Amino acid sequence: MTRALAGLALVATLGGCALPFGGRTESDGPAARPLPIAEQRPQTPRPVALEPSDDVVDRVVAVVNNDAITLGEVQEAIAGFRQENRGRLAVSDHELSRQFLTRLIDTRLQLQEADRERIAVEDSEVDEELIERMKRFGAASKADVEAMLKEQGVSMDPVKKRVRESIRISKVIRRKVTLRISVTETEIDRYLAENRQKLETGLTYHARHILIPPAGDSDSAWEGARIRTELVREQLVAEADFAELARQHSKDASARAGGDLGTLKRGELAPEIESQILSLGVGEISRPYRSPLGYHLFRLEEKETLEGEAVQRARQQVRDILFRQKYEARLEAWLKEIKQRAVIEVRM
Repeated sequence: MTRALAGLALVATLGGCALPFGGRTESDGPAARPLPIAEQRPQTPRPVALEPSDDVVDRVVAVVNNDAITLGEVQEAIAGFRQENRGRLAVSDHELSRQFLTRLIDTRLQLQEADRERIAVEDSEVDEELIERMKRFGAASKADVEAMLKEQGVSMDPVKKRVRESIRISKVIRRKVTLRISVTETEIDRYLAENRQKLETGLTYHARHILIPPAGDSDSAWEGARIRTELVREQLVAEADFAELARQHSKDASARAGGDLGTLKRGELAPEIESQILSLGVGEISRPYRSPLGYHLFRLEEKETLEGEAVQRARQQVRDILFRQKYEARLEAWLKEIKQRAVIEVRM
């Protein structure tokens, strides 16, 4: 039984059974996911007991429009899942059986939709997809995989069957979901306007810094620090070398590097400090800013903004976000639709 399950695991892993919506290409949109259990119809599968004997694997555990799903198929899916997630997930087979029977029902419905749409898959497509999946096992050729399968008593045919099914599902999802989604420029503009601050979070800036602390806690000590800072600022405005003055006067850790704070992402520094820096124009020197540490001077070296190339990258990012939102909503609606018109019987 252990040898048989190992073979099933390899078939499931290569064939994508553990992830019923596999075989996707980039143009197909985000990976499909099954409907949440709460949104399933009353026929939601109950847990399937994984019996150790080989003579029960052909027992029918569900019928989807007269198409049977056997206990062996559920075991195969779980074996593949366990193979891919060895030691990383503490989930019982009892719970996995319920989840994977639900997924297998969804997969069977999608394959039936592919039949209705007369979607075919060429042998060359299967071979190409299989080569990609083989890379996960470190196999250099199809012969290597055939040898791995043969060692566990499994032929290439069931693997190819699973790969073909996953490609057919990708194609029917592309036809029924992906190609019916569009994102307009107006929608992108609206999202940018409403989420500009969030999108700017990942942008970078480069600044320099001088810190002049007071000689004590008295008001006169703080006033002395402010005056020294103003004098340094006057020299900087007169185009003195910032790095040299930082090395002479700054007590910040950045002094040795000429006050260079390096390239920072927005959100890395304290908000009150960052706001002082980002309010500057490139090359501008800040007014003395008091913090509990002393008086600070900042110079903005450069700042990435949502302009030019950055705004084009942001627009593509927004396009991807909006596409994914629409894709997931449409996919969920489509899955719900085909499930509602199906006849599903769970025999447990």
